[in-house]
Amino acid sequence: MTTAAELQTVLTVPARFRGPEGTANGGWIAGTVTEASYGARHDSAVEVTLHAPTPLDTELELRHLANTATLTHDGALLVEAISVAEELDAPAFVPFNEAARAEGGFAGFTAHAFPGCFSCGLRTPGDGLRIFPGPVGDTGLVAAGWRVPMTVTDTDGVVPDAIVWAALDCATGWAHFKPGEFALLGRLTARVHRRVYPGGTYSVVARATGREGRKLFGESAVYEVDGTLVAAAKATWIAPA
Repeated sequence: MTTAAELQTVLTVPARFRGPEGTANGGWIAGTVTEASYGARHDSAVEVTLHAPTPLDTELELRHLANTATLTHDGALLVEAISVAEELDAPAFVPFNEAARAEGGFAGFTAHAFPGCFSCGLRTPGDGLRIFPGPVGDTGLVAAGWRVPMTVTDTDGVVPDAIVWAALDCATGWAHFKPGEFALLGRLTARVHRRVYPGGTYSVVARATGREGRKLFGESAVYEVDGTLVAAAKATWIAPA
Protein backbone atom coordinates (compact mmCIF):
# COMPACT_ATOMS: atom_id res chain seq x y z
CA MET A 1 0.00 0.00 0.00
CA THR A 2 1.26 3.50 -0.83
CA THR A 3 1.05 5.92 2.10
CA ALA A 4 0.15 9.58 1.76
CA ALA A 5 3.80 10.53 2.24
CA GLU A 6 5.03 8.13 -0.41
CA LEU A 7 5.04 8.93 -4.11
CA GLN A 8 4.95 6.03 -6.54
CA THR A 9 5.23 6.06 -10.33
CA VAL A 10 6.01 3.65 -13.14
CA LEU A 11 9.24 4.11 -15.10
CA THR A 12 10.39 2.36 -18.27
CA VAL A 13 13.90 2.60 -19.76
CA PRO A 14 13.85 2.87 -23.57
CA ALA A 15 16.44 0.66 -25.28
CA ARG A 16 18.20 3.76 -26.58
CA PHE A 17 19.51 4.49 -23.09
CA ARG A 18 21.42 1.25 -22.67
CA GLY A 19 24.88 0.71 -21.24
CA PRO A 20 25.88 -2.94 -21.33
CA GLU A 21 23.60 -4.71 -23.80
CA GLY A 22 20.16 -5.35 -22.37
CA THR A 23 20.51 -3.03 -19.36
CA ALA A 24 20.26 0.68 -18.65
CA ASN A 25 23.21 3.05 -18.78
CA GLY A 26 24.15 3.56 -15.13
CA GLY A 27 24.48 7.33 -15.31
CA TRP A 28 21.24 7.77 -17.21
CA ILE A 29 19.16 5.67 -14.82
CA ALA A 30 20.81 7.31 -11.79
CA GLY A 31 20.01 10.75 -13.19
CA THR A 32 16.48 9.75 -14.17
CA VAL A 33 15.68 8.48 -10.68
CA THR A 34 17.22 11.64 -9.21
CA GLU A 35 15.35 14.07 -11.44
CA ALA A 36 12.04 12.25 -11.05
CA SER A 37 12.38 12.15 -7.26
CA TYR A 38 14.16 15.38 -6.35
CA GLY A 39 13.64 17.66 -9.35
CA ALA A 40 16.06 19.18 -11.85
CA ARG A 41 19.28 20.73 -10.53
CA HIS A 42 18.54 19.69 -6.97
CA ASP A 43 20.15 21.96 -4.35
CA SER A 44 22.45 19.22 -3.03
CA ALA A 45 24.28 16.18 -4.32
CA VAL A 46 22.43 12.89 -4.68
CA GLU A 47 24.10 9.52 -4.03
CA VAL A 48 22.75 6.74 -6.23
CA THR A 49 23.62 3.09 -5.61
CA LEU A 50 23.02 0.55 -8.37
CA HIS A 51 22.15 -2.71 -6.64
CA ALA A 52 21.38 -4.71 -9.80
CA PRO A 53 21.26 -4.14 -13.57
CA THR A 54 18.14 -2.25 -14.67
CA PRO A 55 16.31 -3.99 -17.53
CA LEU A 56 15.16 -2.19 -20.67
CA ASP A 57 11.61 -1.75 -21.95
CA THR A 58 10.19 -3.08 -18.69
CA GLU A 59 7.76 -1.42 -16.29
CA LEU A 60 9.61 -0.57 -13.07
CA GLU A 61 8.30 0.83 -9.78
CA LEU A 62 9.79 4.16 -8.64
CA ARG A 63 9.01 5.15 -5.05
CA HIS A 64 10.04 8.27 -3.16
CA LEU A 65 9.59 8.29 0.59
CA ALA A 66 11.13 11.03 2.77
CA ASN A 67 14.76 11.44 1.63
CA THR A 68 15.07 8.12 -0.22
CA ALA A 69 14.01 7.01 -3.67
CA THR A 70 14.02 3.40 -4.86
CA LEU A 71 13.56 1.69 -8.20
CA THR A 72 12.37 -1.91 -8.08
CA HIS A 73 11.19 -4.69 -10.39
CA ASP A 74 8.91 -7.41 -9.03
CA GLY A 75 10.04 -6.46 -5.54
CA ALA A 76 13.77 -6.66 -6.30
CA LEU A 77 15.74 -3.50 -5.50
CA LEU A 78 17.57 -2.11 -8.54
CA VAL A 79 18.46 1.48 -7.67
CA GLU A 80 18.51 3.48 -4.43
CA ALA A 81 19.01 7.26 -4.24
CA ILE A 82 19.46 9.58 -1.30
CA SER A 83 20.15 13.31 -1.07
CA VAL A 84 23.47 13.99 0.70
CA ALA A 85 25.14 17.08 2.15
CA GLU A 86 28.45 16.69 0.36
CA GLU A 87 30.65 18.99 -1.68
CA LEU A 88 32.04 17.19 -4.70
CA ASP A 89 35.58 17.81 -5.91
CA ALA A 90 35.87 18.45 -9.64
CA PRO A 91 38.84 17.57 -11.85
CA ALA A 92 40.63 20.58 -13.32
CA PHE A 93 39.08 22.34 -16.31
CA VAL A 94 40.38 21.32 -19.74
CA PRO A 95 39.52 23.74 -22.59
CA PHE A 96 37.18 22.32 -25.21
CA ASN A 97 39.73 22.21 -28.05
CA GLU A 98 42.26 20.40 -25.86
CA ALA A 99 39.59 18.00 -24.62
CA ALA A 100 38.53 17.28 -28.21
CA ARG A 101 42.15 16.53 -29.19
CA ALA A 102 42.43 14.09 -26.28
CA GLU A 103 39.68 11.96 -27.85
CA GLY A 104 42.24 10.56 -30.29
CA GLY A 105 43.70 8.52 -27.43
CA PHE A 106 40.36 7.00 -26.36
CA ALA A 107 41.09 3.38 -25.38
CA GLY A 108 37.66 2.30 -26.60
CA PHE A 109 38.65 2.97 -30.21
CA THR A 110 41.05 0.02 -29.90
CA ALA A 111 38.72 -2.32 -28.00
CA HIS A 112 35.39 -1.48 -26.37
CA ALA A 113 33.53 -3.93 -24.11
CA PHE A 114 30.20 -2.11 -24.58
CA PRO A 115 30.26 -0.39 -27.99
CA GLY A 116 26.50 0.23 -27.83
CA CYS A 117 26.70 2.30 -24.62
CA PHE A 118 24.60 5.47 -24.76
CA SER A 119 27.34 7.58 -23.16
CA CYS A 120 30.67 6.33 -24.50
CA GLY A 121 29.68 3.84 -27.19
CA LEU A 122 30.45 4.04 -30.89
CA ARG A 123 26.87 4.95 -31.72
CA THR A 124 25.56 6.86 -34.73
CA PRO A 125 25.90 10.64 -34.25
CA GLY A 126 22.71 11.96 -32.69
CA ASP A 127 21.78 8.57 -31.26
CA GLY A 128 24.32 8.33 -28.44
CA LEU A 129 26.36 10.99 -26.65
CA ARG A 130 29.65 9.80 -28.21
CA ILE A 131 31.82 10.94 -25.28
CA PHE A 132 35.28 9.47 -25.88
CA PRO A 133 37.65 10.44 -23.03
CA GLY A 134 41.35 10.19 -23.82
CA PRO A 135 44.46 11.10 -21.80
CA VAL A 136 45.43 14.75 -21.48
CA GLY A 137 49.23 14.59 -21.65
CA ASP A 138 50.78 13.57 -18.33
CA THR A 139 48.20 15.38 -16.19
CA GLY A 140 46.46 12.22 -14.99
CA LEU A 141 43.25 13.49 -16.55
CA VAL A 142 41.13 12.11 -19.37
CA ALA A 143 38.89 14.45 -21.32
CA ALA A 144 36.52 14.67 -24.26
CA GLY A 145 34.84 17.47 -26.12
CA TRP A 146 31.09 16.91 -25.75
CA ARG A 147 28.91 18.15 -28.58
CA VAL A 148 25.39 17.86 -27.18
CA PRO A 149 23.06 16.24 -29.77
CA MET A 150 19.89 18.08 -30.67
CA THR A 151 18.12 14.73 -30.25
CA VAL A 152 18.43 14.41 -26.46
CA THR A 153 15.87 17.03 -25.44
CA ASP A 154 12.52 16.39 -23.82
CA THR A 155 9.20 17.51 -25.31
CA ASP A 156 9.87 21.07 -24.10
CA GLY A 157 13.25 21.22 -25.83
CA VAL A 158 15.18 20.97 -22.55
CA VAL A 159 18.14 18.61 -22.02
CA PRO A 160 17.17 16.53 -18.95
CA ASP A 161 19.56 16.24 -16.04
CA ALA A 162 19.67 12.49 -16.74
CA ILE A 163 21.66 13.25 -19.89
CA VAL A 164 24.22 15.19 -17.84
CA TRP A 165 24.48 12.30 -15.37
CA ALA A 166 25.13 9.99 -18.33
CA ALA A 167 27.90 12.32 -19.51
CA LEU A 168 29.49 12.24 -16.05
CA ASP A 169 29.28 8.45 -15.77
CA CYS A 170 31.57 6.58 -18.16
CA ALA A 171 34.43 9.08 -18.12
CA THR A 172 35.28 8.02 -14.56
CA GLY A 173 35.66 4.44 -15.77
CA TRP A 174 37.81 5.38 -18.77
CA ALA A 175 40.15 7.17 -16.37
CA HIS A 176 41.12 3.61 -15.36
CA PHE A 177 40.48 1.38 -18.38
CA LYS A 178 42.95 0.14 -20.93
CA PRO A 179 41.61 -1.12 -24.31
CA GLY A 180 39.07 -3.89 -23.75
CA GLU A 181 38.92 -3.46 -19.98
CA PHE A 182 35.62 -2.77 -18.24
CA ALA A 183 33.84 -2.57 -14.92
CA LEU A 184 30.24 -1.95 -13.88
CA LEU A 185 29.08 1.22 -12.19
CA GLY A 186 28.20 0.59 -8.55
CA ARG A 187 27.59 4.08 -7.22
CA LEU A 188 27.41 7.58 -8.66
CA THR A 189 27.12 10.73 -6.55
CA ALA A 190 26.51 13.87 -8.57
CA ARG A 191 25.18 17.38 -8.58
CA VAL A 192 24.09 19.36 -11.63
CA HIS A 193 24.57 23.09 -11.13
CA ARG A 194 23.57 24.48 -14.51
CA ARG A 195 21.56 23.57 -17.58
CA VAL A 196 23.11 22.00 -20.65
CA TYR A 197 21.86 23.22 -24.01
CA PRO A 198 21.26 21.19 -27.18
CA GLY A 199 23.90 21.90 -29.79
CA GLY A 200 26.26 23.28 -27.14
CA THR A 201 29.91 22.33 -26.68
CA TYR A 202 31.27 21.28 -23.30
CA SER A 203 34.36 19.66 -21.81
CA VAL A 204 33.96 16.37 -19.95
CA VAL A 205 36.94 15.75 -17.67
CA ALA A 206 37.70 12.85 -15.32
CA ARG A 207 40.44 11.42 -13.16
CA ALA A 208 41.07 8.17 -11.33
CA THR A 209 41.19 8.67 -7.56
CA GLY A 210 42.11 5.21 -6.33
CA ARG A 211 41.52 1.48 -6.31
CA GLU A 212 40.63 -0.94 -3.55
CA GLY A 213 40.49 -4.56 -4.62
CA ARG A 214 37.85 -4.74 -7.35
CA LYS A 215 36.57 -1.24 -6.60
CA LEU A 216 37.71 1.60 -8.87
CA PHE A 217 37.16 5.21 -7.83
CA GLY A 218 36.97 8.30 -10.01
CA GLU A 219 35.73 11.88 -10.27
CA SER A 220 34.34 13.74 -13.26
CA ALA A 221 33.01 17.13 -14.28
CA VAL A 222 31.29 18.90 -17.14
CA TYR A 223 32.46 22.43 -17.96
CA GLU A 224 31.22 25.20 -20.22
CA VAL A 225 33.71 26.58 -22.75
CA ASP A 226 34.65 29.43 -20.40
CA GLY A 227 35.46 27.03 -17.56
CA THR A 228 32.20 27.42 -15.64
CA LEU A 229 31.38 24.22 -13.77
CA VAL A 230 28.14 22.64 -14.99
CA ALA A 231 28.15 19.40 -12.98
CA ALA A 232 30.45 17.21 -10.89
CA ALA A 233 30.40 13.59 -9.78
CA LYS A 234 32.30 10.85 -8.01
CA ALA A 235 31.90 7.20 -8.93
CA THR A 236 32.64 3.71 -7.66
CA TRP A 237 33.02 0.93 -10.26
CA ILE A 238 33.19 -2.80 -9.65
CA ALA A 239 35.67 -4.70 -11.85
CA PRO A 240 34.96 -8.32 -12.80
CA ALA A 241 36.41 -10.99 -10.54
